Amino acid sequence: MAASIARSCCRVHSHVVFRITTYLKASLHCSPSRRSGLLSSLYNRGLLKESFPALHAGNLLAIIGLLHFRAAGHDIIALLGGATAQIGDPSGRSAERERLSPAANSHRIFSHHELHFCPDSSRLGRLAVLNNRSWYKDWSVLEFFSEVGRSFRMGTMLSRHSVQARLKGAEGMSFTEFSYQIFQAFDFYRLHQLHGCRIQLGGTDQLGNIMSGHELIHRKTGEEVYGLTVPLVTTSMGDKLGKTAGNAVWLNRDKTSPFEFYQYFLRLPDNSVERYLKLFTFLSLAEVEKVMEQQKQDPGKRIAHKRLAAEVTELVHGKEGLESARRCTNALYHSNIQALEQMSDTELQELFREAPFHEVFLDPGTTVLDACRRAQAIPEGPRGYQMIKDGGFWINHQRAANPEQVLVLGQHILSNGLSLIRVGKRNFYILKWFSM
Repeated sequence: MAASIARSCCRVHSHVVFRITTYLKASLHCSPSRRSGLLSSLYNRGLLKESFPALHAGNLLAIIGLLHFRAAGHDIIALLGGATAQIGDPSGRSAERERLSPAANSHRIFSHHELHFCPDSSRLGRLAVLNNRSWYKDWSVLEFFSEVGRSFRMGTMLSRHSVQARLKGAEGMSFTEFSYQIFQAFDFYRLHQLHGCRIQLGGTDQLGNIMSGHELIHRKTGEEVYGLTVPLVTTSMGDKLGKTAGNAVWLNRDKTSPFEFYQYFLRLPDNSVERYLKLFTFLSLAEVEKVMEQQKQDPGKRIAHKRLAAEVTELVHGKEGLESARRCTNALYHSNIQALEQMSDTELQELFREAPFHEVFLDPGTTVLDACRRAQAIPEGPRGYQMIKDGGFWINHQRAANPEQVLVLGQHILSNGLSLIRVGKRNFYILKWFSM
C-alpha cells in the first residue's frame, strides 16, 4: 500500500477541521472484514467511522487519524484554514460560530508524536503545512463563484444533513455558512491538483462537505477520490465536543492547562476508557487489552485511566506538560508539599485559575494573620482573627489555627517563595513573597 501512496492531506484551521488526502489500493472498496494493513487497524480501533465511495476531544481524534497515516509512511499536509476560518462551518452545529483566526497546535502535536511515539522517525511520511489563504487572497468573490460555483447544484447542497438541520432550526442559516461546503470542496480539489491528494479525513459531521469535494474533483477531472470519517466525541449529554458549544477540552495550554487536560481523561467513566485507549493512544490493541485486564484485577488503582491520561497528555503537551500535570495532581489531591514546592508560578496559576494571586514583600515578623490579610482571604477586624482560630485555614496543606504565629520558611513559605492559602474546601489564595 505504501508504494501506491503519493500524498496525504489534512486540513487544519482555527476550528481545526481535518481532512486527509491519499492514494489508496483497491482494497478500500472491500467490506471492512476484508480490509488489511493500516485501514484494517484503524477500523479495529474504531477510529474510522465511514468511507466512500464503497469506501472530533473531537479535533484531536482527526489529528491522531492523520498521525496513523504518517506513521505508515504516508506523506501528509496540514492545511491551516486562514481564509475559511472567517466563514465558519455549520456541520454538527445548531448556531453560527464566531469568526476565528488561524491556529497551529498541530505543529506541536506532530513534533511530540515524532519525538515520543516514533522510535524510528525515518519511516515517517513527510509533513508539509499550508494555508488556504494563499490561494484565496487574490481572488474576488465574483471570480471565485464564476469559476467554482458553476460546478455546484443547489438541490445537492440543500440536501446535506448539516444544512437541513440548520434550516429547520430557529436561527436558520446564513448564506456565508451555506457556502462553506463550496470552499471546503475547492480546498480538496486544489490539494488534489497540486499534491495528488486522494483521500479526505474528517469528523462524521463533515461527511457532506467531504462528499462535495469528491463530487467536484470527479466532475472536473474524472478521477476517483475518497473520504474517510472518524467518530465524533460527545459529552455524556450527547453534545459534540466543540468550541461553539462551550464545552471543549482545548489543545492550547492557555485555555486548558496540562493538568486540566490530564484530569479530563483521568475522570472518564469506566465504561468509556477502553474505547478512548483505542481512539486516542498509539498503544497496540494487544497492549490495550493487557491494560484493561490489569484494570479489572484492581479497579481501584485506575491503571487504564492513568495510562490513557498520560499517553494523550504527552502527545498534546509533551513530557514537560505531562510532568506538570502530575505535579499539579500530587499537589492538589495528595497534599504533596514537595510537588507544591516544585511548581512554577505559571503552574500554580493554571491549577488555581480562579485564585487571587498577590506579590508581596516579606517583612520580619510577618504572621499568619498578616499573610491572610495580604491575600485578602479574611475580613478586617476581630472577625478575621476569629476565623483563623476556628481552624478553617490551611497554608501549604497544613492547618494554620494560630493567627499570631510568625511565618516559618519551608513551612508557611516554600523554597520557591510561594504560599498557598486555602479557606474551607474550595477557596484558594496565592502569595508570592519577596524579601526586603
